[in-house]
Amino acid sequence: MTDKKVTRLRRARKARLKMHELEVVRLCVYRSSQHIYAQVISADGSKVLASASTLDKELRDAATGNIDAAKKVGLLIAERAKVAGITQVAFDRSGFKYHGRVQALADAAREGGMEF
Repeated sequence: MTDKKVTRLRRARKARLKMHELEVVRLCVYRSSQHIYAQVISADGSKVLASASTLDKELRDAATGNIDAAKKVGLLIAERAKVAGITQVAFDRSGFKYHGRVQALADAAREGGMEF
């Protein structure tokens, strides 16, 4: 693994340890070069309660690696989490910097009714 990935995973592990300690439901985001993924994971980490990504049928046809796509995923995950009865989450950015697509997804999820 590269040093960049190792440091990102170290940051992610540190944040996840705190979320596990607090026993909160988390909104986990993963960003690749072409897609962005979001999952709402139970407090104990054993179950995915809701998920959305740019690979979903309704989002796949448009561009998938930009800020607009991240906003759509944010709104979609908020909608699916609301259906599952979840509004309060902790934002797990998986060690990625909070800007660009990650920030766009988070802002859109807040607009969709999620609180974090």
